[in-house]
Amino acid sequence: MIEVTGLTQSFGKKNVLDDVSLTIEQKEVCALVGRNGAGKSTFINSLLGLLPIKTGKILIKGTEQRKSKNEIAYLPEKFMLYPTLTGYENMVFFAKAATGHAEETKMKEILTAVRLWDDKDIPIKGYSKGMLQRLGLAVTLYQDSDIIILDEPTSGIDPMGRKEILEILKGLKNKTILLSSHHLDEIKQLCTHVAYLDGGKITKYPVQQFIKLKHLGGMNT
Repeated sequence: MIEVTGLTQSFGKKNVLDDVSLTIEQKEVCALVGRNGAGKSTFINSLLGLLPIKTGKILIKGTEQRKSKNEIAYLPEKFMLYPTLTGYENMVFFAKAATGHAEETKMKEILTAVRLWDDKDIPIKGYSKGMLQRLGLAVTLYQDSDIIILDEPTSGIDPMGRKEILEILKGLKNKTILLSSHHLDEIKQLCTHVAYLDGGKITKYPVQQFIKLKHLGGMNT
């Protein structure tokens, strides 16, 4: 589904990504892990086509990234919504922006899945952080892309809100997901693999192998 080969991205004289190669197979849920400043955002922006590729190649479902259209649904860490609009109105706006139409049955199904249907007519300036994140996730899911990239989807959310987001993500079927996260517990709950970014290089591991290798086994499994 995602094939990255020999990707190098630099800023000035510094290589942020240095000859990176990574394959994420269909239906894998892969965590993107690394210290702050390791290059996670650069890698994600390269996948999304927001950064031109200097060296290397990215294939999305077998098609060069620059020719691939709407193959990836992306939820950034800070999703910009319209606070004076209701949840439903935001959903309509972004659905039309992404796909050119807003199908009422589909919107109801997704808003119900993220537990926001009963709150759809409330202006989102009255939503909690968790509700806003679930609305952002609903907008992302409306695109119905096979590939989803999530950038810190539970950042800044209280424990109950995190649990709600994780339950929704666990329910996603037949999706290939790249998840940027700092939370080992949610990685263990959701992910099949870890792509560890360090020193400009990415190494991919099965989740349990990564935990053992990095001596993280003291966490609950």
